[in-house]
Amino acid sequence: MVEVFKTNVKDCEQAEKLLDAIHGSFINHRANFDLEDCDKILRVESNSGYVESSSIIHFLREHGCKAQILEDIVRPKLRDKEYAKSLSQVF
Repeated sequence: MVEVFKTNVKDCEQAEKLLDAIHGSFINHRANFDLEDCDKILRVESNSGYVESSSIIHFLREHGCKAQILEDIVRPKLRDKEYAKSLSQVF
């Protein structure tokens, strides 16, 4: 499972320190930042299948960083004709 967080991480140096701390404390997790994104994205993946989002948020707060889960945006379902039309424009 992958969880995506919006953060207030300012730079690569801060991100590297946080990644080292995350990897040291959450053994079965891999994490990375996308600081070029306007939301300063943190992606956390668990090898065990579950990311404890509240633990990650609390951990980051203890390290002076704010984070919140970035909710999925689901596009509204298109009607069949609209869907077919949109596919024809792509291909």
